[in-house]
Amino acid sequence: MAELGWLGVVRHGQSVGNVRAQEAEQAGLEVIDLAERDADVPLTDLGREQAEAVGRWIAELPPAQRPEFAVVSPYLRTRQTAAAALGGTGVPVRYDERLRDRELGVLDLLTARGVATRFPAEAERRRHLGKLYYRPPGGESWSDVLLRLRSLMRDVRADHPGGRVLLVGHEAIVLLLRYLIEGLQEHELMAVARSTAMANCSVTSWVNEGGILRPERFNAVEHLHRDDTPPTRQEDVGANTV
Repeated sequence: MAELGWLGVVRHGQSVGNVRAQEAEQAGLEVIDLAERDADVPLTDLGREQAEAVGRWIAELPPAQRPEFAVVSPYLRTRQTAAAALGGTGVPVRYDERLRDRELGVLDLLTARGVATRFPAEAERRRHLGKLYYRPPGGESWSDVLLRLRSLMRDVRADHPGGRVLLVGHEAIVLLLRYLIEGLQEHELMAVARSTAMANCSVTSWVNEGGILRPERFNAVEHLHRDDTPPTRQEDVGANTV
């Protein structure tokens, strides 16, 4: 199967869920105060500004280096990010549920303290199994998300051989794409996850060199600094607990 010419992935802009999760963790609360279901969490005003900065970065690229097609998570915060970044560019957009955020099941909306207090056995099971393989009841492990991404990437490669494709997704999606595309081992993925705070509207990309996608940039936020748009690095709701 022919390889893509270029692949980029943008994490969504700052969301209301990011802000509420950070507030709950800092206050030592057990539950994150968020009324919307995860799929309906919107961007903040700053998140929209960050997404617009991505759009200006894309517009400034030479025509031959701009994305030709975009695949976007159907969650509201990613759809809003894609609309702000790609609106008016003419780039075709397809929504695909395989790019959705990881589902946390019974641990959804719990802080680290909430998980330890309400589900101590699950906290211990997670420590034992590790983040790649631990699946919360009713939720997904990172390995489950990888199965989705493997399927998605097969389709994207088949549909756009040699093309330039942009994905718009979530924090876990960016990290797991590195694992998948770069052939990382579990310990290497965990080292990246522990050492990296994924920025909202950061850009990670790979470029085709000799028929293989090679890393080009990771968690890049230069486009935000250039626009005097503050980068933010809040984790997704519940992501820090599991």
